[in-house]
Amino acid sequence: VQLQASGGGLVQAGGSLRLSCAASGRTFSSYGMGWFRQAPGKEREFVATINWLGSRTYYSDSVKGRFTISGDRSRNTVYLQMNSLKPEDTAVYYCASSTTGGYRILESEYAYWGQGTLVTVSS
Repeated sequence: VQLQASGGGLVQAGGSLRLSCAASGRTFSSYGMGWFRQAPGKEREFVATINWLGSRTYYSDSVKGRFTISGDRSRNTVYLQMNSLKPEDTAVYYCASSTTGGYRILESEYAYWGQGTLVTVSS
């Protein structure tokens, strides 16, 4: 199973980025997916998650209203649209595939992880 995250980069505060996570070796549409991030010097934290149907999502309070998680089952890809970016959003963003079909918040509930993509938001 491989998860390939992409789409990170440097953006000014207030700007937008869309991260992609392409899954292979596993039927993406049968499992929940999530995004986590790790800022320099901090622990990895939950960002957003979506269930396998794509019908339910959940966000951390810090990104709610600014980020949107979505999935394209035909492409086996999950996305994270990030708008109104802030310098505190700077982090390495990781996508992950959960152990069940529901959405999950805890890292321990995810079986597979991508390599991470760096998002840098300048002030």
